[in-house]
Amino acid sequence: MVYACTNYSRSTWSQKKLFAMNQEACRKDVERAFGVLQSRFAIVAGPARFWHKHILHDIMTTCIIMHNMIIADERDVTASIEDHMKHQLQKLRWC
Repeated sequence: MVYACTNYSRSTWSQKKLFAMNQEACRKDVERAFGVLQSRFAIVAGPARFWHKHILHDIMTTCIIMHNMIIADERDVTASIEDHMKHQLQKLRWC
């Protein structure tokens, strides 16, 4: 019986550890994405504690869509990957 309890607690501990690791990875992704939005859009950087959740949802969704539109616009769709890599290397050499 003690053996079964030990396995159960190890299994539970492993599941909790795995959950914590996955949660931490997701949290880092969200914080990184939110940091990008904060640097680009001033409305996201301000206090939003007293705003309604549906308004915050609409603001965040709009900022994400606008960010994706800006990224898509900055990207040259007709350029090849090789041209893009050459351009990136040239930018690094000038730094």
